[in-house]
Amino acid sequence: MNKQWQGTTSGNSQMHRGLIMLLRVIDIRLIYAFAYVFVVPAYLFRPGFKYIYRYFRQRWGYGRVKAFFKTWQNHCMFSQVVIDRFAMYAGKHFRFDVEGYEHFQQLSDKPEAFIQLSSHIGNYEMAGYTLSAKKPLNALVFGGEKPSVMENRAKMFSDKNIRMIATKDDMSHLFLLDGAIQRGEIVSMPADRMFGSEKRVDEHLLGAPVKLPLGPFCVAAMRGLNVLAVNVMKSSTRGYTIYVTPLSYDREAPRSKQTAQLAHGYTTELERILRKYPTQWYNFYDFWNV
Repeated sequence: MNKQWQGTTSGNSQMHRGLIMLLRVIDIRLIYAFAYVFVVPAYLFRPGFKYIYRYFRQRWGYGRVKAFFKTWQNHCMFSQVVIDRFAMYAGKHFRFDVEGYEHFQQLSDKPEAFIQLSSHIGNYEMAGYTLSAKKPLNALVFGGEKPSVMENRAKMFSDKNIRMIATKDDMSHLFLLDGAIQRGEIVSMPADRMFGSEKRVDEHLLGAPVKLPLGPFCVAAMRGLNVLAVNVMKSSTRGYTIYVTPLSYDREAPRSKQTAQLAHGYTTELERILRKYPTQWYNFYDFWNV
């Protein structure tokens, strides 16, 4: 995993509290504009800007000028989704359209556990405020996130039957996930970044080879669980579209083939969504060369 960017939310607790207070009284578009002018330019000199520029140059084949413009747009979009999270903490409301909600409902009504795979595109956290189920949802989250963000998430999820499980160096989070599966609950995991174990599965995304974490696909295959890919994409200033897609695999095949089939289905869906929303890719490191 690249060490230059770990995925934590910028700022400190005081800044986060101040932003929430502002969002309670100020139009969110003014906060967006402030970020475009004063925050985004600062990222021109960080490694992430270079990696996103390379993403548009190499994966989309854009020329230098267009790739630079798209990289700038990508950072503006990212500032929006971060602000949107704090806007939710402040009590703001967004419109959510869901494609494939019936797949989530059908699995939620069954007693068996199932796996929900996410990616670092769009604004996946918003799914927790929209997709509701009778059974608990256990979301694996990055253990190094800022305490203020974790506290606000906990408040928002308190009445949503959602439990956050932070990754730990001692891998104890795996025991909590296993317990959730045994209880027939929902387990949500990102499948595009390495967490702990270095075991990987080879795939292709946007025409180039990538290495994905083996864990999420292996967990599903070992237990024969149903798997959904869920992506939440910003579609307008106050709107999101949630895409829920089941991933199929041959449960009678050897384990290695099952994991390969799930990884392929996941990257196929990820590419489909990226082709709709190419500027909402938020892996700010050299994803294709890790």
